[in-house]
Parts: sequence; structure tokens; C-alpha cells
Amino acid sequence: MYPSYEKCGQLSDRELVQKSLEQVDYFSCLYERYESQLLRYVKRMGVVTEEEAQDVLQEAFLKIWKNLNAFDPNLKLSTWLYRIVHNQAISCLRRKKSFGKDQKEEFDDKRYAEIPDSRLPCPTDDVEETDQHIHDILDQLPQKYKEILVLKFLENMSYEEISDVLKIPEGTVATRINRAKKAFRKLSEQSSVKLPL
Repeated sequence: MYPSYEKCGQLSDRELVQKSLEQVDYFSCLYERYESQLLRYVKRMGVVTEEEAQDVLQEAFLKIWKNLNAFDPNLKLSTWLYRIVHNQAISCLRRKKSFGKDQKEEFDDKRYAEIPDSRLPCPTDDVEETDQHIHDILDQLPQKYKEILVLKFLENMSYEEISDVLKIPEGTVATRINRAKKAFRKLSEQSSVKLPL
């Protein structure tokens, strides 16, 4: 029998991991707790269709379940989950690129409409236009710059968390963020809309 929503909400991440290892039904609590933010992240990484994003997330959660015993309790669970989902999204993007499926699509408002986030770095009057412009620029950046900006500014992660997700030293995180911001700024300046970053 599945645990109730209230019961799931009373447990910490570590307790949920332990309970999931003891009773598989508790894994649904982990899924429910992290599904929406991880799905949003997959979409931001450039997995375009809802179907593809759902597939990536499903495959990632299968890997999470298979590797739950290997979870290091010294890490934050969310960071560990992001790392697995990140790797799965990158694999999907590489497969698409290798098969020539990475052709750019016209911007679709519906693509980002379901990605709620009030933490965008630009307080402009035309939020939709700014959001579209930010995502257009992100799509032009090399993957290593796009992923680091998404993690830092859209997922609001610390350098330490980004380091854990990408498996790179914190010094490299700082350097890459700096370079990514410069690349983003350069692309922004080449367009008609100026964005502070």
C-alpha cells in the first residue's frame, strides 16, 4: 500500500531513501517530491518535446532506483538526483545530435509555458519576450556553458551543488560560469535585446 501524501511529507530525504530501500512503495514519495523540478530541468537542458523529456526522466528514475543503495548520505539527495538526470539528458541530446535530430525548431511559447520560475535574472516589462530571448541565447551556447548557466541561474544551485552534479571541481565551476556569462553577454549584445548577466 502506497504511503499517504502527509506521511511522505513528514519524512526527510534521507528517511525517504531508507524507507524506499526497506519498502519499495516509498520510492513513489521521492518521485513525487522531485518530479516537477527535475522535469523542468530536463526541458531547460534542451530536451524539446514533452514526450522526450518524460522519457529522459523515466529512464533517470529507473537508474536512481537501481543505484539507490549507492547513494552517499554525505551528499544532498537533490544534488545526486540532478547528477543522474543531467547525465541522462546529456545522453539524450548526444543521441539526437548523432542521428541528425538536433535541428533547431522555431521558438514555441508552449514549450516554456509550463516551466514556472520567478528567478529569471531580468526585471523587464515584457517577461515573455525576455524569457524567449534568454532561451534562444542559451540554445546557441556550447552545452558546457548552457548547462552551467541553467544550474546556477535557473535552478539556483550553489557552486558546491553544481560541482557535485557535473563532477567537476568548484574552481572549474567558477571559471566555467565566468566564461559562460561572457559568452551569453556577447550573444546578448549582438541581438536587439540587452540582458544583464
